[in-house]
Amino acid sequence: MTRKRRRPRPRVRPGTSPGTLAIHPEASRLLISAIGFGPEDFVERRISEPGEIRSLLGRWPVVWVNVDGVGDAAALQQIAAIFGLHRLALEDIANLGQRPKVEEYEEHLFVVLRMVAPEPHGHTEQLGLFVGDGYLLSFQEYAGDCFDAVRERIRSGKGRMRHSGPDYLAYALIDAVLDSYFPVIEGIGDRMEQVERQVFSSPERSVVTEIQEIKTELRELRRASWPHRDVTQALLREDVPRISAATRIYLRDCHDHAVQVTEVIDSQREVAGELMSTYLSSVNNQLSEVMKFLTIVASVFIPLGFIAAVYGMNFDRKASRWNMPELGLELGYPGVLLLMVLVAGGLLMFFRRKKWLR
Repeated sequence: MTRKRRRPRPRVRPGTSPGTLAIHPEASRLLISAIGFGPEDFVERRISEPGEIRSLLGRWPVVWVNVDGVGDAAALQQIAAIFGLHRLALEDIANLGQRPKVEEYEEHLFVVLRMVAPEPHGHTEQLGLFVGDGYLLSFQEYAGDCFDAVRERIRSGKGRMRHSGPDYLAYALIDAVLDSYFPVIEGIGDRMEQVERQVFSSPERSVVTEIQEIKTELRELRRASWPHRDVTQALLREDVPRISAATRIYLRDCHDHAVQVTEVIDSQREVAGELMSTYLSSVNNQLSEVMKFLTIVASVFIPLGFIAAVYGMNFDRKASRWNMPELGLELGYPGVLLLMVLVAGGLLMFFRRKKWLR
């Protein structure tokens, strides 16, 4: 059974002041990286202290700061002070498990997504994006993501990436998040094909466990991916600040991918439910075959048992001529055995003619 990575959960007391950061003790510590780029050049570096970020801001047309882990409240507050993040948005970053959404603030646009991990299947982590003037700030639960292709596009300078603003970079990250669902979904589809073959060839008890795991993973994926339709639809509105009309055209493709992901997941959930029904039908068919075989065996041996019981009764032939006269025959025993064989053979011929035997 695939074990899911444990997700840190916030521990916020009811009635706590809005904007309070509740850091789970098992949350990952911060790893900060930054890329500053423009049409002509780029710079990429690791950030050891949040204060180093200031040296990049304003020097490059676009600065992408990526933060892996949310386990340091002091560092999060320093980053929030640098970028002027709203305290409620910062609380959402620290309190993991947020639903994908779009929120507009005076200084920035805040987007929450659910990023799927290839292993274990069905696990998702929170991704928070802040789009502001000349910067994009991203927060991830753990190190490792699906943005390597985006980083390579920045390094190579090919395409529109280095010639566009932070809104286009946000589009590229959203597109990468949605596209990362497809390999996971395809992997689950391959597993379902294997289970389907096993259901028809040898439906064992382990098939039920595998089908249930697949259904659980699909349920988690659907819960994570469904709100992305609302997120992409909200970003397509013309009144959303910090999203240009040129970028909005590309976001239409993201919306199509979000719809496609949910449709494929819904289709696979239906197939998984049908697999369970097929498995139960297959098991019932096997049980019916077993019961059919046992019924035939019992039907054959019932008359044989009757004959054996009759000739097994202890009657004295000397007391009356009607007391088991066959016991005195010279060929009585072989005759009874022959009678049993004929009765059994006759029943089997009858069953075969009725097509009860394959």
